[in-house]
Amino acid sequence: MARLLHQLVENPRPCSYLADRRAALAHRIQIDVDPVELDALLERGWRRFGPDYFRPACPACSACVPTRIHVPTFTPSRSQRRARNRSTGLRVMVGPPEVTRDRLALYHAWHAEREIAREWSPGHIDDREYFYQFAFPHPSAREVAYYDDDAGGRLVAVGICDETPRAWSAIYCFYDPTYARLSPGVNNILTLVAIARAQGKPYVYLGYRVSDCPSLCYKAAYRPQETLVGWPDDGEAPLWVPSPA
Repeated sequence: MARLLHQLVENPRPCSYLADRRAALAHRIQIDVDPVELDALLERGWRRFGPDYFRPACPACSACVPTRIHVPTFTPSRSQRRARNRSTGLRVMVGPPEVTRDRLALYHAWHAEREIAREWSPGHIDDREYFYQFAFPHPSAREVAYYDDDAGGRLVAVGICDETPRAWSAIYCFYDPTYARLSPGVNNILTLVAIARAQGKPYVYLGYRVSDCPSLCYKAAYRPQETLVGWPDDGEAPLWVPSPA
């Protein structure tokens, strides 16, 4: 059973996604959250990095929209199928998240490219920070790692995910920028959909879609999908509705 250690709502600050907005997050620092409890949190719009569970609590903005793919009816688009076909040569391994030198180097190479291409703030993290964000012990925590065996078994992409009884949740994905031509981010989402479908799980959570943010608007391309109405409390039934095409 989950144990709540601390909770807070941030003071409004400049938004990381939309330059003209103010943003705030509600945080719950929790441990011992089991997969069923995580399912309920995901259904109510919560996300997590390590023991930090969070969701928007912005006073005057509703641009962040919780989004999930409806797996049974999802059909990849033509461009998504092409991306999947480009990545068929990669070996896929699913297991618990790890903290290794290769993973840290891959993360830093990917983030450095984003700092140039999308003017992201510098994002260097050490092995301790990587552990707390991506590899904190949790029964739902998963890592989908992609290897290029034609390049000596080189690690080229990592998808950090959660698996619950009813869903997979895509948390973070980073990859070697020299493999960008393979569309590793698209392939990672399609891999999660394929795994969820094989397991009979109806959803893949994509986190928050922000239509005017280049880093997050891509989520609208995965259809059919559903979006959450409002921010339901723990005892309130969540309402997910089909997202219009």
